Amino acid sequence: MLKVGDKVPLFQGVDQDGKTISSTDFKGQKLVVFFYPKASTPGCTAEACDLRDNEEALKGQGYALLGVSADSVERQKKFADKHQLPFSLLADENKEVINAFGVWGPKKFMGKVYDGIHRTTFIIDEEGTVTDVIEKVKTKEHAHQILNK
Repeated sequence: MLKVGDKVPLFQGVDQDGKTISSTDFKGQKLVVFFYPKASTPGCTAEACDLRDNEEALKGQGYALLGVSADSVERQKKFADKHQLPFSLLADENKEVINAFGVWGPKKFMGKVYDGIHRTTFIIDEEGTVTDVIEKVKTKEHAHQILNK
């Protein structure tokens, strides 16, 4: 997993609108990249809606937002439209961005172990360096966690 001080690798993917999004699109600005397990599930919806509801405060501190999961473009589109999410959601079905950030791995749920996305957020500065990693995401208070770093 990327750590504080690491340079973010170059990446690109397709968002919910079929638009190619690249790490270079955010050059010179602060970026919050949040990885979530699955669009339209309760925790992921709470997290995305909290970020949506606090987008102005986040923008006020200079942050752009980018969500990433292994969902399809179609599923990301439904998620974004249903909840009026104003930021890009990458459909990383091949897990290229997920693996580049190191958030794919074994998880445990109800006694079962399986591979999946670890809900993790990376705060990146204008130079493309990770300044913070939030591994214990509070889905209903996530914007607060970011704004108070």
